Amino acid sequence: MNHVLLINSRDQKGLISKISTILYQNDLNIVEMKEHVDRASDTFYMRCEFTGDGNIEAIKDKIKKELPANAQLTLNPKKKKDVVILATKEHHCLSDILIRHYFSELDIEIKCVIANHTNLKELVNKFGIEFVHISHENKTKEAFEQEILDYTKKFNPDYLVLAKFMRILSSNFVKHYPNKIINIHHSFLPAFIGANPYRQAYERGIKIIGATSHFVTDELDQGPIISQKTIQVDHSFSAEDMKKAGRDTERLALAEALNHAIDDRIFVMGNKTVILT
Repeated sequence: MNHVLLINSRDQKGLISKISTILYQNDLNIVEMKEHVDRASDTFYMRCEFTGDGNIEAIKDKIKKELPANAQLTLNPKKKKDVVILATKEHHCLSDILIRHYFSELDIEIKCVIANHTNLKELVNKFGIEFVHISHENKTKEAFEQEILDYTKKFNPDYLVLAKFMRILSSNFVKHYPNKIINIHHSFLPAFIGANPYRQAYERGIKIIGATSHFVTDELDQGPIISQKTIQVDHSFSAEDMKKAGRDTERLALAEALNHAIDDRIFVMGNKTVILT
């Protein structure tokens, strides 16, 4: 069985050699190893995927003893991640994930799709996935979010994916899934935030549009960035043309971010990410 080892610690000479030696001595075969040292903070990051049998907890303890004090280490079996998707009315990001999932291009199990409107019910049902309608109408924000939390907690999902879920989540909601809620924003952040970004971009005569996928935090659209995609435009593009082109960048950015997350490639440090690909 494959396992993924993630380490971030103070940098120190010989770390790669020590870790590799422990894995070798326990008859484990490294199939991929990526590392990065942030010189500014003197921090060592590493993602190591290996295969083989053995006492994984004992191996984890051996490695931890070789690391500097306060090192962070996780060792997970490489398996499909459980995902719950939140949506509203727009289909393009949701349909892209559903198709990728159908053709096994994403190593996930979609437990359900929750939406505050029923527009996408027929689409979701075509893929044999449970569609859950939780309306926000005639409810307080707290009551609406609690219904979602009550439903998602029975799946214990690894990630929540906001596939154009057009509701702002409260701090109380976000705290249940720290660095586990992945959002797609219709701008190359931080430019053109807020309502109707394509109209703003059109009126500014911009030459590039993009999309940003990030983790959700208490600050609206300010969470750690996972993926960004851009596309060139020019004066011949109308606002509607830009919107159509922008949907493609949204699909790509969200799919890439989700792939990084489910493949255990993301380190979140403060309000930035280190992604070992």
